[in-house]
Amino acid sequence: MQSSTRMRAAVAGALLGFLATLGGPGATATAASADTTVGSVTGFTAEGSVYKLTAGRTQARVSFVTADTFRIELAPDGRFTDPTGTDVVLPQGPPPATTWRDLGDRYELGTGQVTLRVTKSPLRFAALRADGTPLWSETKGLTWNRDSTVQTLARGADEQFYGAGMQNGRGNTSHRGKTVEVSVDYNWDDGGHPNSVPFYLSSAGYGVYRNTYAPNTYAFGEPVTASAKERRFDAYYFTGTGGDAAKDVIGQYTRLTGKPFMPPVYGLEIGDADCYLHNANRGERHTLDSLKIADAYVANDMPNGWMLVNDGYGCGYENLAETSVGLGERGTKLGLWTEDGLDKLGEQVRAGQRVAKLDVAWVGDGYKFALDGCKNAYAGIEANSDARGFTWAPESWSGAQRCGVQWSGDQSGTWEYIRWQIPTYAGASMSGLAYTTGDVDGIFGGSAETYTRDLQWKTFLPVTMTMDGWAPMDKQPFRYGEPYTSINRASLKLHEALLPYIYSHAHRATRSGVGLARPLALEYPDDPKAATDAAKYEFLSGEDFLVAPVYQDATERDGIYLPAGTWIDYWTGRTHQGPKTLNDYSAPLDTLPLFVRAGAAVPMWPGDIRSYTDRAPGDPIAWDVYPQGSSSFELYEDDGVTREHRTGRFATQRADVTAPNAGPGDVTVRIGASQGTYTGKPTARPYAFTVHTGDAPTDVRLDGDPLPVLTSRAAFDATTQGWWYDRDERGGVVRVKTAALPTDRAFELRLTDTSAVGGAVPGATAVVTAQGGQTLGAGTPGTVAVDVTAGTQDATNVQVALGVPAGWQATPPAPVDRVPAGTTRRVQVAVTPAADAEPGDDVALTATARYQAAGADRTAVQRFAVGITSAPPTADSWASDLAWLTSANGWGPAERDTSNGEAAAGDGRTLTLAGKTYAKGIGAHADSDIEVHLGGRCTAFTADVGIDDEIDGYGDVAFSVEADGRVLWTSPRVTGASATVPVNVDVTGAQRVRLRITDTDGSKSGDHGDWAAARFDCA
Repeated sequence: MQSSTRMRAAVAGALLGFLATLGGPGATATAASADTTVGSVTGFTAEGSVYKLTAGRTQARVSFVTADTFRIELAPDGRFTDPTGTDVVLPQGPPPATTWRDLGDRYELGTGQVTLRVTKSPLRFAALRADGTPLWSETKGLTWNRDSTVQTLARGADEQFYGAGMQNGRGNTSHRGKTVEVSVDYNWDDGGHPNSVPFYLSSAGYGVYRNTYAPNTYAFGEPVTASAKERRFDAYYFTGTGGDAAKDVIGQYTRLTGKPFMPPVYGLEIGDADCYLHNANRGERHTLDSLKIADAYVANDMPNGWMLVNDGYGCGYENLAETSVGLGERGTKLGLWTEDGLDKLGEQVRAGQRVAKLDVAWVGDGYKFALDGCKNAYAGIEANSDARGFTWAPESWSGAQRCGVQWSGDQSGTWEYIRWQIPTYAGASMSGLAYTTGDVDGIFGGSAETYTRDLQWKTFLPVTMTMDGWAPMDKQPFRYGEPYTSINRASLKLHEALLPYIYSHAHRATRSGVGLARPLALEYPDDPKAATDAAKYEFLSGEDFLVAPVYQDATERDGIYLPAGTWIDYWTGRTHQGPKTLNDYSAPLDTLPLFVRAGAAVPMWPGDIRSYTDRAPGDPIAWDVYPQGSSSFELYEDDGVTREHRTGRFATQRADVTAPNAGPGDVTVRIGASQGTYTGKPTARPYAFTVHTGDAPTDVRLDGDPLPVLTSRAAFDATTQGWWYDRDERGGVVRVKTAALPTDRAFELRLTDTSAVGGAVPGATAVVTAQGGQTLGAGTPGTVAVDVTAGTQDATNVQVALGVPAGWQATPPAPVDRVPAGTTRRVQVAVTPAADAEPGDDVALTATARYQAAGADRTAVQRFAVGITSAPPTADSWASDLAWLTSANGWGPAERDTSNGEAAAGDGRTLTLAGKTYAKGIGAHADSDIEVHLGGRCTAFTADVGIDDEIDGYGDVAFSVEADGRVLWTSPRVTGASATVPVNVDVTGAQRVRLRITDTDGSKSGDHGDWAAARFDCA
């Protein structure tokens, strides 16, 4: 034993000695890890912009690529290699002029923008701006072992880190203190890292791209360690300049690896995917049946830009050309899933294919197969048509941003799915991934509510898709009926109207590398909260929209952080001064928390259009303007589908807005001449403007000539040119129309004697709110409380009205003479819901207050939700016989008086616990949450609980009873082998009771929990 131990120690020592020699003089090796750290410099040569350093057998090379980008390579054995070849890095043109100095203990190499300091003994690197500002510095030399190479950097006191590609559940806030992986893991849920990228950037103003296909690990602790699983080091460094250093770094990185591609306009409309041939889940169909779904989009007046018609394993297709023609007649392009490769791509494109979704089969070791698939599919579309390449891929690598959309993979529709996706896509933009998204409500599971909420916020991503055929119910946006169909239509129509804004940002991304969806930290780098969890569940869509999705089953949203500046509620026109955090934001199902930056000028397509094909040359452009100070926006236009824009056939048109910084004054909107040309460019077109002022102007002039003033919406709609002040729309807006104007000439719109957004007397406007949690009984008269809070001025002659759904009745209350400045007056409105209102539903109402303040007529509005309750029990009642206000369930529906069963309602069996059968009860599956309305009329709840015998010993759950937000009882851990647990809980006075079953071991397999003989004592 002793001799064996000594032999192993001797061998290990010899091996470490050998590894140490690779680093040259001064190289060190750690016995525990067999790591070797580069030693001291023994040689130096300079050849133009390339510098070579020798440390024993180890060779290092520094190459300056541009004035602000350089590359460091290290070869432990002295032989430089590059496994990526020309796959990722693009030609960069002539290298910059450089200089170098030998300062005794170090060399300094640099350009006019950046200096690289090279310490000689031992060899270590540090980067500085040309003015001496530190960027990064190594705390030890580059280190390697048999499997990996590590760079170790000092971490700044307040330094924040972003990037690493698509990191599910994170990325839009700082990675500081965390470790992120860059590799293939096929984990498409929270914590996974599909479409990861070996790039990160720092708030200190630099970025790093590891030029490799090997997996990377970045640990942003103190110190920072960045490792790649290969015995070589190869990294490019980017130096950001100016106030937008992070954007500058992203721009340099994408200059090196490729700018994001310019999608066709139909690619920015929602896509639909399903299998129509050999679909085991839906029965035998044919590819041409996809036209019926396209017809349903048309019949439901919903946008639909493209359809994948073979999205299922082994699906195949038939009648491809005929299908393509039929889809085209419905304003939709044909797409195909390339699960079998790209061999047939040419003939498929010639038959009409314009979208290629790449299967995970393209993912090979180190991502090269995936990247090649993306590039080849993109090139194949372009080689066989005049269309732009457009691909989707679930796994990719650096460089994929130039050929496709990065998609987060197959997920299940839940509230958690929405939650963790919010930071994912904005975070991916920090790595130059401009087009990232996930399927609406996933492909499995899901519900009407989660689909509607998920689609709402994905309206403000540039791309998205809905996928069918995998969940028990298809997932088109019209499948769930009302009110969901109308809400989903509104979301899709808003996205369609915003396409000029989104398309302009797509063009910007081809220049800047920065996508539409952005973390707050990108636009507000000096805001200390922007890098933290305070801003994790929100993002910016361009510079102008702040989106805070609802990711819980709730009608209010807490924790909305607004950074510095003035922010306008998109729906109500209410202004907020940041930085501030909003809680209790009223967000019924039809309302996405959405804010617009003051100063925004947003180009839109006016009118109620379903598809970009509904637009004709010469149709109007609308500008939605939120005047404050001086601001501008440049509209980009081309033919939308061909590649002619790459030869300069496109046009830009700039809007410049001048307004007071706050309060009264004139507002001027100058629309410049459209510069450039493209096929289909109009020579003239009308314009529409919505200017959010809060106060009516005395007149509106077009190039100095007064426009006619209209006195009603009907009169405004009927005219071709004129203006109208609408006090009831979003805090008060000036609507303006012009006749067709030549696009090659600038014009000026001047609103005299009005104000910046927020009104002539900032803060004078009143606010309408309604408390959450209000309930009404179906068909039963009740009251709804509405609060009117006056601003800095008294609100007088306040008239409150309540907008209610068809079949409801609301009686306007008596006017309120005066609400003193800064005070709140509660108004009770008599309301009777429709008799067929569904218990458990949250119904959106609109409260409107018309009043006078600061010498003007004003209007304040607020959407809010009231809950519909069932009639409370009047006698002892089985839980399975009561109306359920909610009935969330982990698999399929919760069942009344049978076990949980499978995916469909009514497929359960007799409730059985420990051999005892029960005629009454609830069969559910963790995680389950069932809520009933008791109205304070019951005193006790009793039941027997356990895992149904049909599971045969599996399962691991806990049961709980909650009342009005309080946990009244929780079971011990219950398994399939546990004895039945009796329940007897005092529920005296409870209004609502929730029966919950929660998974306790992280595996929901077999979690069939029964509330057997569940009964409420309500005598």
